[in-house]
Parts: sequence; C-alpha cells; structure tokens
Amino acid sequence: MTNSTTTAVLDRDGLSALVQALAAQGRTVVGPTVRDGAVVLAEIASADDLPFGWGTEVEAGRYRLVPRDDGAVFAHTAGPQSWKTYLHPQRERLWSAERAADGHLSVTEDGSEQPSYAFLGVRPCDLRAIAIQDRVLAGGRYPDRGYRERRTGAFLIAAECTEPGATCFCVSMGGGPAADSGFDLALTEVLDRAGHRFLVRTGSEAGEEVLSGLPRHPADAHTRNAARTAVDAARDRMGRAMPPVDLRALMGESLEADRWDDVAARCLTCGNCTMVCPTCFCTTTEEVTDLTGDHAERWQHWDSCFDVDFSHLHGGPVRASARSRYRQWLTHKLSTWYEQFGSSGCVGCGRCVTWCPVGIDITEEAAALHDELTDRLRREKQKETER
Repeated sequence: MTNSTTTAVLDRDGLSALVQALAAQGRTVVGPTVRDGAVVLAEIASADDLPFGWGTEVEAGRYRLVPRDDGAVFAHTAGPQSWKTYLHPQRERLWSAERAADGHLSVTEDGSEQPSYAFLGVRPCDLRAIAIQDRVLAGGRYPDRGYRERRTGAFLIAAECTEPGATCFCVSMGGGPAADSGFDLALTEVLDRAGHRFLVRTGSEAGEEVLSGLPRHPADAHTRNAARTAVDAARDRMGRAMPPVDLRALMGESLEADRWDDVAARCLTCGNCTMVCPTCFCTTTEEVTDLTGDHAERWQHWDSCFDVDFSHLHGGPVRASARSRYRQWLTHKLSTWYEQFGSSGCVGCGRCVTWCPVGIDITEEAAALHDELTDRLRREKQKETER
C-alpha cells in the first residue's frame, strides 16, 4: 500500500482512458456489462462496454434489469457472478500424463501462463470476499498455485456503492458501501448538476502510476462532499440486516433447531447459493482419459456442500438430508469459518438471497434461529424457576 493517497476526478473520457491504459499494460480488463438480461462480468474492450444507464431491481429469488435515465454506470447491485470466476475458475487443469510406446509414463504439471487481470468495478463487499479467499487459497501450508499467480498480478479498481439493493446486508456483516482497503484505485460515481464524474483515490503504488497517466481534474470540495454523502446515505439504506447477535454462538447453539426442518422443506439443494457466493471455494477433482488410454488429465472444478456426493465416504454420504446440508453451509459460513480462517465467510453481498430459486433468505433464517433459541432459553429458565 502507498503511504499517501492521491485523489482526483475522472470524467467519462478519463474512465475510457483508464481502460485503455490498463489494456496497454497487457492486462485483460474485466468489468460489468449487460448481457442476457443481467449485468454480468466479462472482458471489456472499452468503457463503452460498461452498463451506462442500467440498474437492477432485486428481491429474494428475483432479479430484473431496469433502464435508468441518468446514465449511471455503477448503479446496479451484484450480479450472478463474482470475481472468483476469474481468480478461482470453475474448471482448471492440474496436470496431464502421457504413456509412451515403451510404456514409460510422464506426468506434467499444468504450467500455462496466467492472465494479468484488471478488475474494474469491484464492490467493497467483493473486496472483502477476495481478501477472504486470499487467506483460504493463497495462504496456509498448501496454497493454490494458480490462484496465487492470478491474484498476485491482479489490478483492482473498486466502485463504492451509492445505491444498495434490497438484498444487500454488508453493514450488518461488518462491512459497508465504502472501499477502505485492498484496492489499487477506488471510484465513487457522482451525478449532479455539475455533471457525471468519478472521484478516484489511489490505494497502491501501481494505482498511483496508472492515475498519473490519465487525463484528470483536481478533486474539488464539492465532488468530495457529494461522493462522501452518497456513500454515507447508502450505509443507511441497506435492504436487509443480520440479527445483531453473536452469530457464531447462535449457530453453535442451534444445531438441533426445528427451523432446519422448515428451511429444508423449501430448499432444493441446487447449490445456487454456493455457486454465486464470492467466498465459497470447495472443489473436487476428476481424471479424464482419451480412447487410447495413453493420455490422461486431472481437472479441478467447483463443487458444493449441497451436492449429496460431496460428503460421500465408503458406505454412503455423511450428510444425506437437505436439513443437514443446509445446516452445514450456513453454520460454516457464519460460525465455523472463524475457526479455520479467522473471520466470517459471509460479506453480506446478498447474492445467495437474490439467486435462490425459492427465495430463501439467509438473514431471515438467522433471525428465525435466534427467535427459536431465545424462546427455548426462556422456557428453560421458566422451568428452572418453577422447580
């Protein structure tokens, strides 16, 4: 991180120059764009590919793309993808093996060159998610080599939130709409009578270098205040919130709660929540071979704790019921993640709520578990009093 922060203002031409400058460095620039009725992440060739004039309406199990008349580019909520799609891809070859005519077997680790990414429009909740995945996949005794290489070379441009969605709850998870760290550049979009512009802050030496080459304007007091006001207002307009309790203790004391049966009756165990979650990291491996049997490959691909075979051991799966699999996911996400990685596994982005086909709401389930626990403890205390 840089010791000092440079602040400036970019207009739309400056935003275009930013994309061009990153591409000129040989980076693959990835950002939000409109495709198939949603704002998705994809490689972009210019700033014109960004979703100018598009917003989103979200609710539990519902996502709609809606036009805007103000030309805003970062007024949408998180889409079905997160940046782990690029840092921790859905499918990746680990090694290949060849058997020669003389029977000699050679195994070659996949050493393909990793792309140098520039991520444009990373939300603060996703910055936190990337930091969590860094601890999981790039740290520890057995780091994921591919992830670490992609992450080390990635240039992150944050987009602070000024319009949270109805399924957002980052504030109640200790985050917020402001980008505090983990970025190279941070943008705050401002639209008012003075025009459409972006307050930009540097967060690293690499960010300083890129900004120094862009057409920019001094950061005037009016733009600074407008940006700060918009982000502060977003903090107070979160669509949802986790109950203000110790979630670790709540999960630990709710393992036998009746609520798990209620959610299991609705859950399809489809795994959508794990696929869209920016911190879920579970994978499995498979070996494939050609028809001759002389060439084989091992591939790593995403897996989900909602898959009945995920916990399969000799004799059958450990978690065969929907109740046990949903409980495993939620308990790990909100509680036992701390024991492994020192933080919660949830950043409050709301994707799991939006993209659940039956609209299961993680904040609603946590609140229901809290209510059930409170009621149980009250009844137990009452019985003690009556003795």
